[in-house]
Amino acid sequence: MTQLDPLLPEAEVDADDRPAIDWPTDPWDNSDRTGTVERLRRQTRPLKWAVYGMMCVTIVMIMIAGAVGWWYLERLNPPGDPGPVQGFTVAEGETLESLSERLEEEGFVADASVFVQYVENKTDDDEEFEIVPGFYELRPNDHVGNVMGRLGVPPAQTSRSVTFPEGFTLAQMGRRVGTEFETLSADGFALAAEEEYVSLWEPEGGVTSLEGLLFPDTYEVSNADSEGQLIERMIALMERVGNQEDMVDKAAALGRTPYEILIIASMIEREAQTAEDRPKISRVIHNRLFVSANNPDDPFELQIDAAVLYGRNQLGIDPDTPFSELRQIPSDWNTYLLPGLPKTPIANPGRASIQAALNPSPNPPPGDPICRDLPQPDQCFYFFYVRTGEDGSHTFAATGEQHQANVDQAAADGFVE
Repeated sequence: MTQLDPLLPEAEVDADDRPAIDWPTDPWDNSDRTGTVERLRRQTRPLKWAVYGMMCVTIVMIMIAGAVGWWYLERLNPPGDPGPVQGFTVAEGETLESLSERLEEEGFVADASVFVQYVENKTDDDEEFEIVPGFYELRPNDHVGNVMGRLGVPPAQTSRSVTFPEGFTLAQMGRRVGTEFETLSADGFALAAEEEYVSLWEPEGGVTSLEGLLFPDTYEVSNADSEGQLIERMIALMERVGNQEDMVDKAAALGRTPYEILIIASMIEREAQTAEDRPKISRVIHNRLFVSANNPDDPFELQIDAAVLYGRNQLGIDPDTPFSELRQIPSDWNTYLLPGLPKTPIANPGRASIQAALNPSPNPPPGDPICRDLPQPDQCFYFFYVRTGEDGSHTFAATGEQHQANVDQAAADGFVE
């Protein structure tokens, strides 16, 4: 056999003449790997791209969902604190859509459509969100749930309290109503007070003013209440207090009508500053009225400064007018010129002043300092008083001379001019 020359080209060697070559053993030629084919790397690329694409789409969808969710949350609960309470009136025939649009326009919600969706989601399928016309109090920039909650409470069930201090006049009550409530006004209160109302305590022939017939107290007023409804409740409470104080019988025992008692009580309310002075001032008023009634030719005028000032306000007189001039101007409340009670109460008295008017204190006993020097100490009566204390307390006198001495001392102490 011809020896194969390794330097000859393969093409020149006869296949039959090739010798058997003893190849070196290759560890990769194990029989157990026979038939195994390694997958080409480029065959895995489409799958990887598919997975990568799905991951990208998922991430984008998550980002979009997050952005939408964030936007929705901001529409539900705008950033920042809610603004101060403001009035909002729901009109007759209002729909959820029209209501939501107005809420957005006026800044109470950030998005009308979100408000509608929120309300519909929070309302049972078999029910509808009830829209009750009336006045509501809402906060701008508030959470949609809070706005829905406030609108879900009918105005008749939403109330606020208002307090009228003892001694307030009708005009003062009206101003307070106008200040405390957006649905009510001072002018509306004044107009309502001119309507015909019936009170147990009004004089025969009716009243020309509700002054003195409204009980000063704290009242709960709903957003559905009117000025007239509030007035009716105040009249009713004054009637109840009068009945509790047995005003009919006690007034008769004093020779007065219930309405006259309210006039007296109103003057006590405006004059007295301490609880101790109320029944004494009441006694002064009753004493002077008794003298005037028994001496019509020489009446003892009440000379109540608060009544004169009330008449000034009723007549629209310049408030800077000196009091010495006011006392000379005739009016239905000038108790320096009138022989008896003024035409109407000068304020709305509280229970304590009504009690004092019905239960004046006894006149001073003979041993009282103001009675000792009198010719008849047992005939001693409270007829005068003047403020002499820092707390508004008064000093009382039985004679004009005593009173003048008290006035001089009060002037020296700076309590009177």
